[in-house]
Amino acid sequence: MKVRLLRHTQDAELVCAAAAHSCYSSHTSDELMDNMDKVRAERILDSVLEKGHHSVLEHASYTFSLEGVSRVVTHQLVRHRIASYSQQSQRYVGMQDADFITPPSISGDEEARSRYEELMVAIWNAYRELAARVPVEDARYVLPNACATNITVTMNARELWHFFTLRCCNRAQWEIREVADEMLREVRRVSPIIFKNAGPPCLRGPCPEGDMSCGQPRLELSKI
Repeated sequence: MKVRLLRHTQDAELVCAAAAHSCYSSHTSDELMDNMDKVRAERILDSVLEKGHHSVLEHASYTFSLEGVSRVVTHQLVRHRIASYSQQSQRYVGMQDADFITPPSISGDEEARSRYEELMVAIWNAYRELAARVPVEDARYVLPNACATNITVTMNARELWHFFTLRCCNRAQWEIREVADEMLREVRRVSPIIFKNAGPPCLRGPCPEGDMSCGQPRLELSKI
């Protein structure tokens, strides 16, 4: 798996802070940007985010390349609807030499791993045989959720906050949790003010899962 932040809104934190301040000022965001710096932006954003006014974060967007993830992950990703996606096509790209993802629970069990890999070999042999006889768009019907894929994802900062709240949680599926952790690491590198408190709810207070809580706050995420 490889997660890379390709592009993001220039001066994202200053832009969001100027937008937030413009709601309570006689000056325009254009005028406020001229005197905006990191210190002032942090003070403004800390204040509005603490009050739950996350709409100002929609002015910043972030585009990621996700490489070598499973179709299990991308099926979950696209449920986050306030986003843009461009995924590698199994219709136009032959999957004869495609890789597959093995869950840790399977790779750590010798018997399960052997059965799993045997099945993957059988599936790809069937795919190659079918692709030689029928259109690739039809041969792909035999490919599993384990099939590796690449996808480009763009989200605004508000949706990323929501994404991290759900997908950085210990109760999230393991692979999308790893993807979310890497995405959080990437955005904190470029926008530390916006995302310093982003992550699962347990970083900000009591777990909302109630009886389903894992009881193990992910405190290590506060340090990345």
